[in-house]
Amino acid sequence: MQPFNKDKILSSGQLKRLSEHKYSCSSASFLDSLLQPWWEWLTQKLPLWLAPNLITVLGLLVNVATTLILVWYAPDAKTEPPRWACFLCALGLFIYQSLDAIDGKQARRTNTSTPLGELFDHGCDSISTVFVALSACIAVQLGYYPTWMFFQCFCAMTLFYCAHWQTYVSGSLRFGKVDVTEAQFTIMGIHMISAIFGPKIWTMEIYLPGLSTLNTIIAVSFSSGYVNMFNQFFKVFKEGGVGKNGSTVAGTSVLSPVIPFSFVVVPAFIIYWKSNEHVYENHPILYILAFGMVAAKVTNRLVVAHMSKSEMQYLDSALLGPAMLFLNQYFNFFIKEYIVLWLCFIWATVDLLWYSAKVCLEICDHLNIHLFKIPLMEAAQHQRNNAGSSDKNACTNGSYDDMRLRRDN
Repeated sequence: MQPFNKDKILSSGQLKRLSEHKYSCSSASFLDSLLQPWWEWLTQKLPLWLAPNLITVLGLLVNVATTLILVWYAPDAKTEPPRWACFLCALGLFIYQSLDAIDGKQARRTNTSTPLGELFDHGCDSISTVFVALSACIAVQLGYYPTWMFFQCFCAMTLFYCAHWQTYVSGSLRFGKVDVTEAQFTIMGIHMISAIFGPKIWTMEIYLPGLSTLNTIIAVSFSSGYVNMFNQFFKVFKEGGVGKNGSTVAGTSVLSPVIPFSFVVVPAFIIYWKSNEHVYENHPILYILAFGMVAAKVTNRLVVAHMSKSEMQYLDSALLGPAMLFLNQYFNFFIKEYIVLWLCFIWATVDLLWYSAKVCLEICDHLNIHLFKIPLMEAAQHQRNNAGSSDKNACTNGSYDDMRLRRDN
């Protein structure tokens, strides 16, 4: 699919299977069970006219905005950001996590649950993963260790992709005892420590000479990332798929999703390693954002393939961005790599947004639903149901609301 292509992205068969998709998820997370009362209370405070997808995108915008504040003050991930910016980032991540947790509850509360809600939620998560990883790197000034920063950010993208890879194989999204929620609270803790003591605390030596707080965090992150990735691989290879002969939900090989994502990670590493202008070391945040948008696009296509039970194509238009960087480097073109990196970022971002909007609109048209709003009549009906039919005044007001809504429409 190319950007600005007028042809439909999803076939009629994919739309039909997607409309029949049923969400399947299991979680053993420690923190999820503890946070349920907070999420339930928060959901009850939401107005019934507030659409679940609007809740999701508002949370994403808050998370992106607070991260961009950190980027503004530390564009190289080396400069010490203001403490208040770190606090704001912790708050933004908490808001995002809360809103991300209650969008599904709001959908069930208003009886507006659709497959589009699941797809929209995962799409926003794929973008958020890039910004959350970046914010943590900036808060600990990981730009002084570019290789570790590269590993941390791409490990986060890979883990998120692997989670949906095993979903594509098993048909169900599974969360472990220590998973996304725990990781998010860890990053909130990192931001709060930076906000209270200052980012320089991560360079302090602890216990043994030469062992800093930052080194400890990196070691723990590496270990937890390795364990989570191993668990995902175990689920994919050991348990097999739910399709025929142990295949994926689409009947394809369980290894097939490896190829599209390898077209993101492998070029990212080669371009970083071979760059004569040290484009990654000089512009790490822009580099990770550019490849992060490409990774988000590929992940979104995997989610669509899972929900529509269809084969995932290996090549994608978003890969033109990394291809520009690779060819410019390989043939020693006169264009500065920094300029090409900006072009890559712009292309990947526009391509991701165009693809996401096009898919959402096609699904909305097929299911005859709205993306960001609940019809007024439907919201009023749910409000009357929640209020109870025994209250005479409520019934009277409900009749008045019906007349007003019919008049307004």
